[in-house]
Order: sequence, then structure tokens, then C-alpha cells
Amino acid sequence: MKTVPFEPLDPALYRETVRRALAEDLGWGDLTTDGVIGEEQRARGVLLAKSPLVIAGLDIAVEAFMQLDPGAKVTRHMKDGDLAQPGAIIAEVVGYAAPLLTAERTALNFLQHLSGMATITRRFVDAAGGRITVLDTRKTPPTLRALAKYAVRCGGGTNHRAGLDDGLMIKDNHIRLCESIRGAVLKLREAGHDMPVEVEAQSLAQVDEALDAGVDVLMIDNMSVDDMREAIRRSRGRAKVEISGGVTLDRIDELATLGAEYVSVGAITHSAPAADISFEI
Repeated sequence: MKTVPFEPLDPALYRETVRRALAEDLGWGDLTTDGVIGEEQRARGVLLAKSPLVIAGLDIAVEAFMQLDPGAKVTRHMKDGDLAQPGAIIAEVVGYAAPLLTAERTALNFLQHLSGMATITRRFVDAAGGRITVLDTRKTPPTLRALAKYAVRCGGGTNHRAGLDDGLMIKDNHIRLCESIRGAVLKLREAGHDMPVEVEAQSLAQVDEALDAGVDVLMIDNMSVDDMREAIRRSRGRAKVEISGGVTLDRIDELATLGAEYVSVGAITHSAPAADISFEI
């Protein structure tokens, strides 16, 4: 688990992604806009919050406009991580009208989906109240993981593994193939990786086996509250504990009282509803 400093994304992480998204939408051309908007016509558009939301991906949305009109002028009234109320102007863009219209949907797609992730993350973090650290997972839209994990940071969450090369986690299928938790942990230790070892446990028996094997982090997955409480008691002073599986917003308050260090929530990146944002000329 890494606390990544909250700072703007490197444009290299999204510039080509935005280019591909524009190309996907544009195809052979914006037939409607080309038919009704003059080449020299200019316009001012505003990105407008339509519901309470946490902003994430504003620079990415701006990139969509700038790729089609490099001379456009952008004024940001808010920034990523800010809470926007309905009616708030997030940013305004002034430039040639046709590129603004053509880029509109691509810009909104990024801004709405990433802001949706940041917004639901903030709800989990607020519900946790500092009693437990809210982690994301690798359940992210394919090829957009860096953006999704950035959105989690915008919402105040903490990133778990960025990828398979960014941590050691023995999960249920590893255990089945290695025949035991101890055997899987031993093989990882022998491989010489200088990283903490995390093991998924689905029963108290597996909790004991993992602790006896000397794991650093224990992920207790889909256990009853009573079993989670007992697993945390057994782990105290021996390993940190991550709660996982079936974590919903209405459960986070109870889970935060059990004494675990972490709770991982796949829903903040795989099921977050898009934020309600519009682009108004």
C-alpha cells in the first residue's frame, strides 16, 4: 500500500489515450458540426457540475479540447480533488466553436467517469472517518489504470498495487496450485523479492497458516464479522490486516471498528457511477 503524493498527472500518461479517444469518436469527421458551424465561428463553453461531486480528470478533459484547438484558452475555476456543488462552473474554454463541439463528448467521458470514481471514493473515506485506510484494487478499466488510481487519490483513497510487478500477493488460486499457504510463501521468500508478502485467507484455519508462515499482510476475504474480529485479534503484532470482499458503503462504519489497518474496495473503480457534468456553450 502506497501513499502517493497528490499531484497532477504527467501528461505522458494520458495524452495518447486522449488522442485515441478523439479518433474513435471522430471517425471520418464530425458531420453535424461541419455542416452547421463555420470554421471561423468562436464560442465560450463551461464545464458545469450538475450534482455534488469530487473533481478528477480536469487536465485530461482540457487535453481533449486542446488537441483539436491548440489555441483555446482555458480558465480553471476549480481543481482536481475539489468538491463541486450543483451549478458550480468547474472551468471555461474559449476557442473555435467547431473543435469545442467535436471534443465535448470525449472531454466529458473522461471527466465524468474519473470524477465518479473520486466521488464514491470520498464517500468511503468520509464514512471510514480515519479509522481504517481505504484501498483501491486492480479492478480498473483496461488500459486506464493510471487514470483510475489517480481518481482514487483525488477522492482521498490510497492506492494498492499498481500492477502485478508492484507487490507480492498470494491469492486463492496460487494457494490451490501450490497446495498450501506455507509452500507458496516459502517459494516467494526463496525467489528473493524484497517486498512485503500478502496472503489472502478465507477461513480462520488459513489465517493461522498464513501467520505461522510469517506473512506481512493478511487479506481476510469474505469472512463473517465474528471471524474477521477473531482474525484481527490473532494477527495483532504479527501482521497487518486488510479486509476485502463484499465491502459496501453501508458496511464501512462497522468494518472500521474491527481494528484492521486496511479495507479494499473494488467498487470505487469498477462500479462507480459517472458524475453528472455538462458542457454548456
